[in-house]
Amino acid sequence: MFTPRRSRNMVEAAFTTLALIYHVTVNNLRKGHRSAVMVLLMTVIQAIAMIAGFYLIFAVMGVRSAPIRGDYIVYIMSGIFMFMAHTQTMAAVSASGNPSNPMLKHGPMNTAVMITATALAALYRQTFSAVVVLAGYHYMIQPIHLDDPLGCYGMLLLAWFSGCCVGLIFLAIRPWSPQTAQVLTQFYQRLNMVFSGKMFVANMMPNFLLHMFSWNPLFHVIDQTRGFAFINYSPRNSSLDYPVYAALTLLMIGLMAEFFTRKAASISWSAGR
Repeated sequence: MFTPRRSRNMVEAAFTTLALIYHVTVNNLRKGHRSAVMVLLMTVIQAIAMIAGFYLIFAVMGVRSAPIRGDYIVYIMSGIFMFMAHTQTMAAVSASGNPSNPMLKHGPMNTAVMITATALAALYRQTFSAVVVLAGYHYMIQPIHLDDPLGCYGMLLLAWFSGCCVGLIFLAIRPWSPQTAQVLTQFYQRLNMVFSGKMFVANMMPNFLLHMFSWNPLFHVIDQTRGFAFINYSPRNSSLDYPVYAALTLLMIGLMAEFFTRKAASISWSAGR
């Protein structure tokens, strides 16, 4: 029983790893509540609350129609879903895979499995939330039409992937200084509340204001999403390539930083905390 288990070939090792990722993903979905269904319902309720909140904010500001010709609620949803997928995935990944986690002392477990499972659990929650809210609005309030639904979901995947990459950098910082990593994570989330561009349309922004938003990959993702959602909107001031290259760059930096941290981390770091 004390002999470490070894896979006989690469196929068996791949299936063992995938099974492990699946079980850890299910555990991540269930650990927030006794019932996994309640976790998913809370994600849906959070999305509805954000949509209702921004609808009221726009109503108070006197904005009662979408700047893009089309459904006003779809315009709000296109920003909220991408924002939630990005920021919540970033927060989840940044808090996963601590090198001194007791779970990692078990043979089959490693930080790659923990990070992958956490990211997949976040993607599942956000996909479920988007599908339920869109279906509920379509069948209970009024029918909606998305010009390219697959393109919109592709942008959701890009928002999720870029959130994973940003979270990986914060994850590498956390063992060195947990308080700093937590502050940076919250600061990044608050920054995206404004500079994600979910309340603005890039084509209508002046140049001096556009430069304040164009650094953010999520700004480009949200604007491109609206290009896929609305047949009458063609994004001119955002790029599809920029968030892809930015996410890949952040991924490489995060992987190198996490590898260095994992090699240097010690369980005694958190002994006094």
